[in-house]
Amino acid sequence: MPVARAINPLIRLYGGDAKKQDAELEAIWKEPADDRMTPTARAFSEDAIVKGRVVTANKDRVIVDIGAKTVGVIDAHEFDGQDPPVKPGDEITVLIEEMENEDGLVGLSKRKADRKMNWENVVKKHKEGDVVSGKVIKKIKGGLLVDIGVPAFLPASQVSIRRTRDINEFIGDELECEIIKIDEARENIVVSARKLQERNRERLKQALLSEIEEGQVREGVVKNIADFGAFVDLGGIDGLLHITDMSWGRIQHPSEVVQINATIKVKVLKVDRERERIALGMKQLNSSPWEGIADRYPVGSRHKGQVVNIMSYGAFVKLQEGVEGLVHVSEMSWTRRVNDPREVVQPGDTVEVVILGVNEEKQEISLGMKQLESNPWDRVAEKYQPGVKVKGTVRNLTSYGCFVEIEPGIDGLLHVSDMSWTRKISHPNEMVKKGDEVECVVLSVDTDKHRIALGMKQLETDPWEAKIPDKYNVGVEVEGVITKITNFGVFVELEKDLEGLLHISELANEKVSSPEDVVKVGQKLRVKVIKLDPKDRKIGLTALNAAAEG
Repeated sequence: MPVARAINPLIRLYGGDAKKQDAELEAIWKEPADDRMTPTARAFSEDAIVKGRVVTANKDRVIVDIGAKTVGVIDAHEFDGQDPPVKPGDEITVLIEEMENEDGLVGLSKRKADRKMNWENVVKKHKEGDVVSGKVIKKIKGGLLVDIGVPAFLPASQVSIRRTRDINEFIGDELECEIIKIDEARENIVVSARKLQERNRERLKQALLSEIEEGQVREGVVKNIADFGAFVDLGGIDGLLHITDMSWGRIQHPSEVVQINATIKVKVLKVDRERERIALGMKQLNSSPWEGIADRYPVGSRHKGQVVNIMSYGAFVKLQEGVEGLVHVSEMSWTRRVNDPREVVQPGDTVEVVILGVNEEKQEISLGMKQLESNPWDRVAEKYQPGVKVKGTVRNLTSYGCFVEIEPGIDGLLHVSDMSWTRKISHPNEMVKKGDEVECVVLSVDTDKHRIALGMKQLETDPWEAKIPDKYNVGVEVEGVITKITNFGVFVELEKDLEGLLHISELANEKVSSPEDVVKVGQKLRVKVIKLDPKDRKIGLTALNAAAEG
């Protein structure tokens, strides 16, 4: 019985045409041993690499004759993706995994044989420090696997000289690396792309620094974007393209102008060879829109623009790309009290403005909106002559007086000194409060400074000019009420809104250390006028009866 018949059950077990397989096996085994690479001169052993021929193949197993009347079996999955697939008669190299598997056959592996031969080939050809190229095949814990003939480990820290958020982006790329470690015992190879890049980059950097000059226009690749700008690889060194040098116009973020890995043209603004820093610009590739700005925007001319930014002090209006002017809050309305520019304009609004001033050197333009309307202060001097009586509403109080609105947008100042002829007023709230309607007399008008001075006491005749000197001559005795006590004396109200000063030395015949020891606020007191000064509007008193009834 032929030898092939002896393994006929095996063929039937794994499938195939048994009669056809018999003939193929007979033919194979009749060939000289050298042709079939049969290991007749050596014994089979596990982990040995041998050559064999495919006897049969199906979707589950591939049976291989490895010589010396011996066949082995390989899992068909080891040939997945192989084109063309193996067929009977093909010669293949395999590794003996086990001398006898559960079916009593020699267990073989095509993949392990290829891996071992590739490993031996790579180790034979390369040593540590050699440069190799390979395709990144997948990500594993701690890094990537690069196929350089065998899978080599590329640690994540050695992938690139640039910070990488996700090393998955390198999968499928062809990388040039340096072998930094070969572990033959474990059959491991560790490589570094970064070391090679650093050496190449250093060489390119020195070459670039030796030839680059300010004013040159160069191409570069955007490698990183930050809030303040972008870093552009010029070929060996990164230059900084600051956000302020990207565009003559207003931009919020560099990503509005450049994108990662984009190739752009830039102008070299400054080179610091000692610190190896290069400043770049894009807007400098075009002339500044501020050149000749005064000719295009003469003072007094009207223009339309778009509100692009609002600050607490005003709004910025874009007149053209790269040219903005400021409308200060004080230039928004003649009559409205603008506390916040948003009360008048909003971002994106199209507004008409008047050019108030141009500074080409500082690249500043002052704009106005109220100048588009007639100035109500131009009519104030005619309408509010000194001596004219007006009515208005108390809009605001200060320590020195109050502002009275006499018409929308037109305020006058009523100073504390002009509230009463006789009363000594410390704060305007002693006479008026916010929202009160009051009558005043116009004292003066300054149209240039937009000021109107008002008086309330001027509505009446000054009592110090006639009434008071006649009524309170020196020697006159009157009864008054103590209204205020100070360390130097007390004030006595002689009549409504008229007070005299009773000095501490005039309180009693004997020496008084403190007025509170003798009198109190609200106490009635008989006094005599000892001094009258109409010019300074002062009355001096002396006490006649310190024990007057309280």
